[in-house]
Amino acid sequence: MNTQQAKTAMEQILKTETQKQGASNVRAEWLQNFRKATSSPAGLGAIAVPPCQPIIGKWFKQGDLGFICGPRGLGKTWLAMLLARKCAEGSSLGGGIPEWHIHGPRRVLYVDGEMTIDGIRERDHALAAGPAQGISYLQHEALFHLTGKVLNLTDPDAQAGLLDLCRQEKIEVLLLDNLSCLFSGMRENDADAWEQVLPWLLELRRNRIAVIFVAHSGRNGMMRGTSRREDAAFWIINLSELKDAGESRQGAKFLARFVKNRNTSDADCPSLEWTFVKPPNDPKAQVSWKRTSVPELFRKCIEDGLSTASAIAEEMGVSRSLVSRYAARAMKAGWLTTKDRHYVAVEAEADLRAVQEMLRA
Repeated sequence: MNTQQAKTAMEQILKTETQKQGASNVRAEWLQNFRKATSSPAGLGAIAVPPCQPIIGKWFKQGDLGFICGPRGLGKTWLAMLLARKCAEGSSLGGGIPEWHIHGPRRVLYVDGEMTIDGIRERDHALAAGPAQGISYLQHEALFHLTGKVLNLTDPDAQAGLLDLCRQEKIEVLLLDNLSCLFSGMRENDADAWEQVLPWLLELRRNRIAVIFVAHSGRNGMMRGTSRREDAAFWIINLSELKDAGESRQGAKFLARFVKNRNTSDADCPSLEWTFVKPPNDPKAQVSWKRTSVPELFRKCIEDGLSTASAIAEEMGVSRSLVSRYAARAMKAGWLTTKDRHYVAVEAEADLRAVQEMLRA
């Protein structure tokens, strides 16, 4: 072995020893941290972790991950921007919904990946009750116009940059509208693909930054994509169409109901019919709501094509026995019947018979 070879061998040995020592130090540091955070049941109560403060009612708190999902074009952005505005203003929602009480102003960042910048400006102005210093918009057209960058949060560097922005600006509520547009290239139905986003969401939670995703629903009416997204969610609000609803140039109308809620009871999360009216010659939107009763939800499930007690019970989040009681009332009222152990609206049954008679003729 010549001098150079000996020198190289010695450097390799020193490098290996240094790596071993570094790994040993990291391991010792983790052991120390685990010991520090491990406690008895009595000691657990002495750890003063600040509780997550409520943002809206009892159902939305600091660090929460929530979803607003619904069909394309129904009005998800109307509701999301209303919540963003009211959280920033610290003002109550139209009509004052006790269960949706805003607990003071918050610093809000709304990230838009779909609408035009003119559309965002118009809706923000339409929903604003007054000046709000706490709301900011990160808009995809503005980003490209000013920097040449494309807004894609599948990129880990973009995620890190947005997290740093939230920290520096002390953002408390982050709205992401919408999942499909902002996370381009991520396979919706692949559970493993969600791993590109989950660590970032957990880091936002550790910083007490609440996140609201706007997401599209599939043909079954529920949120599109892998169900793994729902695992970490504290709440999910599902929007569905009403008979006389649908988004138009004048606004939107839809039913909003909780299909998941970890923070509180169902009584604190009523289903609401929302109406947003934007007259052509009025810059301000008129927002109203009304509560929807359980029987009305039952009828909505029938109209949406659900026909068994178990399917309806799961959709409504109630027991099968309660569904059976409402079905009995509906049959007594004359608008519901049964066929082959399935519930069928009388109108739908009459339409079916008419079609069958036409086919036989």
